[in-house]
Amino acid sequence: MATIKERTTYWDKAQQAGFDLSWLNRLQENPVSDDVDEISENNTGRVEGSVSRGNVPQFGTYLFRQKKDVWAHNLTKLYQEFVTRQWSSATDIPWDTIQPLPDDIERAECQLATFFVQVEFVASDVPGRFISTMSPDYHEVRQVLLGQVMDESRHLDVFRKRALANGGGLMRMIDTVSDVVGGSTDNAREFTELSSRLHITGEGNVLTLFRLGELMAYNEAEKAIYRRCAQDEARHVAIGVLHLRYMNEAAPERREEIHGYLDEGETRQATGAGGENPAAINMLTSEALAVLLGGGKDKVDEGQKILMAVRQRQTKEYFQRLKSAGFDDRITNGRMNPSLLEAFNAA
Repeated sequence: MATIKERTTYWDKAQQAGFDLSWLNRLQENPVSDDVDEISENNTGRVEGSVSRGNVPQFGTYLFRQKKDVWAHNLTKLYQEFVTRQWSSATDIPWDTIQPLPDDIERAECQLATFFVQVEFVASDVPGRFISTMSPDYHEVRQVLLGQVMDESRHLDVFRKRALANGGGLMRMIDTVSDVVGGSTDNAREFTELSSRLHITGEGNVLTLFRLGELMAYNEAEKAIYRRCAQDEARHVAIGVLHLRYMNEAAPERREEIHGYLDEGETRQATGAGGENPAAINMLTSEALAVLLGGGKDKVDEGQKILMAVRQRQTKEYFQRLKSAGFDDRITNGRMNPSLLEAFNAA
């Protein structure tokens, strides 16, 4: 190890050779700060917290440059959970536990798996579009969305494997276009609109099903899939809850706008319009769920009774998200969808 005298000599020789080492002083001039600018003027792709340079082209065309449009507290902690809780469909699922099932059970399982493949594609594709549109100064938001894209891609993979693992294969694609009331996740124009529809409503409905996955699992592989996907999905829901909570504080003038997004989401949750809730009445997937929950096509009536309890659980957990985000006044002011309110009161 070089002595202090030797290091000083190296320093002197470097300066004599023409090296400019003044950048080393930046450590003291540019202390780390937790503050994030309310409005970002960074159009250069410069990483948040780094020292700016005057000769860099203004190549960024970031649509979202206001903190209140994308921000939430505790995103760094949430991202660390994304990183530490990754898993593999190849090594962490006991695929060898899958045994032949009755045809009606297998087909129902494959239909449900096909639904999850389809919606998990949307849940990774749409947030992915927003990542490059946000200022680099809000890199924490970018990171959690990247974490969601990783998770959803893995979900797509694992449910596709389940559909193919036992000889059933992928089944019928659901209709996510017709009968959509208002806007949908696919055509969300800005982040709060996306998050209200995707994280609060869509992901929340799926999370409830994942949490109850053992009720419709027929082997240890399926139990492991639902259990691990539920852990991931809970983080995605947290993105939306944290963002709406921040919006409630930072942009109260947008509350009515957000209520509008929730109005649309509740209609889709109750009716199945847009194909976002597999447990909704008259959905093809609700029939598959009834077969799985009841134990066969000849026990669909029993399965429907259990499915009703699942819908009530979805509504109860949805209300808990609203309460955490500061929008639970939807119940007291009569704003909540009547069908969901009835299910909530019955839960």
